[in-house]
Amino acid sequence: MPPSIPAAHAAPLAIFFDLDGTLIDSAPDLGAAADKMRTDRGMSSLPLELYRPMAGAGARGMLKIGFGMSPEHSDFAAMREEFFQNYERNLVERTYAFDGVASMLESLQQQGIAWGIVTNKSRRFTDPLARLMPVLHGACAVVSGDTTPHAKPHPAPVLEAARIAGLPPAQCWYVGDDKRDIDAGRAAGMFSVAAAWGYLGEHAVDSWGADAVAHTPGELSAWLGPQRRSA
Repeated sequence: MPPSIPAAHAAPLAIFFDLDGTLIDSAPDLGAAADKMRTDRGMSSLPLELYRPMAGAGARGMLKIGFGMSPEHSDFAAMREEFFQNYERNLVERTYAFDGVASMLESLQQQGIAWGIVTNKSRRFTDPLARLMPVLHGACAVVSGDTTPHAKPHPAPVLEAARIAGLPPAQCWYVGDDKRDIDAGRAAGMFSVAAAWGYLGEHAVDSWGADAVAHTPGELSAWLGPQRRSA
């Protein structure tokens, strides 16, 4: 059943999405970048299933799984750059849009709803991904973790996407697979949707305070069908 959506949010002019774990499954390439660091050091390879839940946390999450390393570790900066270089060489080797994402985005465009990307991933990686993956070509805005002075859960990146799109935040939605996405969207005054098909991090999705939870991309687009928009 569709969620109870307040009338002010029922027909959004734009929907902004997190990238990793929401639009694309980049966990295989992220995990491989960290795992190469292990095997290069003579350590055993780890299965993707260990890396996947923390893929949304990028280098921080991958180094935590691969090496039990936190950002406070004295070697973290050097290890992070090594990870970045490994990942940069194989951005789209095993990375694909989640099932249903392409049709969801096409449905939004057919309904005249703009869509964009707001991610904590740096432009170093976001810009090539947006260029290399055709499914991402229709974005009306692409905001990276270093586009504004703040990253999510601060609302600044989400607000910047609305500014680029020329739309009031209250008439936009934000969708993501991590609690910080929901915190950012709500702080920006947007209707915020938890993408339960994503990585989900370390927190239970029901504890995030999202306005709604979508279990598949198709479920989200179904909420915005003709009956919803004419309500």
